[in-house]
Amino acid sequence: MRVRKKPWAAQELLDNTLVINDAPEKKGKWKEYFGNDHPIYVEIGCGKGGFLRKNAQAYPDVNFIGIERQETVVAMAARRADEELPNLAFVRDNASNLSDLFEVGEFQRLYLNFSDPWPKKRTYKRRLTYRGFLQEYRRIMGEDAEIRGLFEFSLNEFCADDWKLSNISLDLHNSDYEGNIMTEYEEKFSSRGMPIYRLEARNRK
Repeated sequence: MRVRKKPWAAQELLDNTLVINDAPEKKGKWKEYFGNDHPIYVEIGCGKGGFLRKNAQAYPDVNFIGIERQETVVAMAARRADEELPNLAFVRDNASNLSDLFEVGEFQRLYLNFSDPWPKKRTYKRRLTYRGFLQEYRRIMGEDAEIRGLFEFSLNEFCADDWKLSNISLDLHNSDYEGNIMTEYEEKFSSRGMPIYRLEARNRK
């Protein structure tokens, strides 16, 4: 996602209480930050935050953290969450820095929704389901690791790195899967009649 820089974004990041500007200092202390022992789910590349916002509303007993590297996009996500959601937070950072943000086992589920595909062959290692990233997710998330997201390339990478796959769908909206919450991109592509793919991957080690 490429968004034109907004002049108000930097100040929004400073003023909005949903934005965590000292996230590395929360490493190992996220339950203290949220003030409870609820499970923590993380979305990498959270975009404008619609998916996480809807989840935070629907599941108050789960804490959600959105990670996004673009300043303006994080600011837009935080601004759009215009109601008090104590179980929602946004962090401006990069997926490669997860180990700086979380202790091992500190979050239980990872969402990768419509991540940047990095389509050129020379950039495949930047895809968020490249096995180098998967190995890092496994290391940080521990034995209960669960990932939800991406597709064809992901299928091959998950298999190569020995993850257990389930709930694989080539047409999510015409499947029997219940409780789906759509992202902005999902709504966009679905409205054009495009099928939505989905999978879940769990650590088998």
